[in-house]
Amino acid sequence: MEPTTSYPKDKIKILFLENISDRAVKHFTQAGYANVKKLSGALSEEELIKEIKDVHLLGIRSKTQVTEKVLAAATKLQAIGAFCIGVNQINLKAATKTGITVFNAPYSNTRSVAELVIGASIMLIRRIPDKNKAAHEGIWMKDAKGSFELRGKTLGIIGYGNIGTQVSVLAEALGMKVLYYDVVTKLPLGNAEACKSLKDLVSQSDIVTLHVPETAQTRNMINKNNLKFFKKGSILLNYARGEVVDLDALRKFIVDGHISGAGIDVYPWEPEKNGDRFQTPLQDLPNVILTPHIGGSTEEAQQNIGVDVSNKLFQFLEMGITTGSHTVPELSLPPQEGTHRILHVHNNVPGVLSAINTQLSNHKINILGQYLKTNEDIGYVVLDVDKKLSKQAEKLLRDVKETIKVRLLY
Repeated sequence: MEPTTSYPKDKIKILFLENISDRAVKHFTQAGYANVKKLSGALSEEELIKEIKDVHLLGIRSKTQVTEKVLAAATKLQAIGAFCIGVNQINLKAATKTGITVFNAPYSNTRSVAELVIGASIMLIRRIPDKNKAAHEGIWMKDAKGSFELRGKTLGIIGYGNIGTQVSVLAEALGMKVLYYDVVTKLPLGNAEACKSLKDLVSQSDIVTLHVPETAQTRNMINKNNLKFFKKGSILLNYARGEVVDLDALRKFIVDGHISGAGIDVYPWEPEKNGDRFQTPLQDLPNVILTPHIGGSTEEAQQNIGVDVSNKLFQFLEMGITTGSHTVPELSLPPQEGTHRILHVHNNVPGVLSAINTQLSNHKINILGQYLKTNEDIGYVVLDVDKKLSKQAEKLLRDVKETIKVRLLY
């Protein structure tokens, strides 16, 4: 049988950081990629620069920062897999310029986060954190005052995306009324109702839960100016991004009694590793649940993420498929019988495809299949060419003006 890739599998170096699921490791080792290195923690920029020099595939989670300097040192890097929802930790602009494909797993841990949101809602509306603390201190607090059922209450969801919609379905199944607000028009699930403004939503909701990305527009979107519009006695949950809530302002509103409780899983600053000292303005407040960024940290979620991202990396490595990429344009294509496949990444300027075809036709190299996709910055061409001439074709394509990266795939 022919090798699946033109480059020997035992020479393809794969580096997985931050204790990525063993399912991801097995996916590659069982397919013959023996050179897989797995580390339990994140690496600093300096450490990663040293480690990444000869790496072809990199797998990370949320702690590892893939900076422009790291990417400049990664001379052989083909793809990065972010084994998590976000890609904020990767310099996508620099990765795009160097033709490095970046994948993530935007849907694999949504259920884990949604369940935790519902669980925290039950705990906080019953004021369980205070009763739990008292019981541990030997104090009996058998009291119904300020303790409520979720049924019949209103849940306000800010950000009606993958997680927000799952929270919506679970909440409605528990008998809650669901409101949502999103900057993009979204069709409701079940009986959920859209609100026209943030103020409209928070003023009606008994519990407000955030499920938005971290952008310039969402930074400190919950602050002293709009916390005053929250329904008195309501609860705030943030299992989204740490920069979305002004925690100092939230502390004041909890101390004043306007907000009756909060569940916070993400913070503007988080420790680098387990055991490090952690501080937040919300410590030592009543009816507040603080968790260490574990919204998606379940065995099931990590296994699902491991499978999802490793599949994307594997399909790119063996077939050039870029579905789900944040950098290189998305292409999904079947293998072509009796050909060799070449991947060509180039700056997106007029005339490159014409130059590619001219180069090959001038040397009588027959193109049996060709696929092109572009974004604002770069173009991605996949060519299936005659086996006998593939090496020559690869060399010719490297000489095409505006070329960023060329790889003979198989």
